[in-house]
Amino acid sequence: MPSYVHRLARRDDLPVIVDIYNSTIASREVTADTEPVSVASREAWFNEHTPERRPLWVIHDANDVSDEPTVIGWMSYSNFYGRPAYSGTAELSIYIDEEWRGKGMGRYCLEQAIAFAPRIKVHTLLGFIFGHNVPSLALFRKFGFETWANFPRVANLDGIERDLIILGKRVVD
Repeated sequence: MPSYVHRLARRDDLPVIVDIYNSTIASREVTADTEPVSVASREAWFNEHTPERRPLWVIHDANDVSDEPTVIGWMSYSNFYGRPAYSGTAELSIYIDEEWRGKGMGRYCLEQAIAFAPRIKVHTLLGFIFGHNVPSLALFRKFGFETWANFPRVANLDGIERDLIILGKRVVD
């Protein structure tokens, strides 16, 4: 099984972050976007990710020892709800390059995210996952995330109504 390393994303990583994100749209399993997004449209989102509160990490194959290892996935902590009382809660997003899916990177990301959360004053992690995204639901549940909300048929993907499941895990008591 491959091993992974991560680092904080830099501005010059944004095009590959967007490419990886866009590669998930066609499956209609991972994101509610139905058309590819542009790098320009993700600038503000990128800037909202600060290392001290809401890091955005890019993931590399640990065996890629080149000067600029290839980004093969990314993970972010995002604000749950833009009010101060929710600052201890973050939504996790994990996106993986097609060639690297199913090779343990999701597991690596969740291990790292859970362990790191207290360092950025996050006590609760959330995953917003479509009800038909069985692999992601299983992965999060394997790490102790529980269903905290079920929004039936709130998304319409190509005429098919889909559920949104919010999984939660308290990482600091």
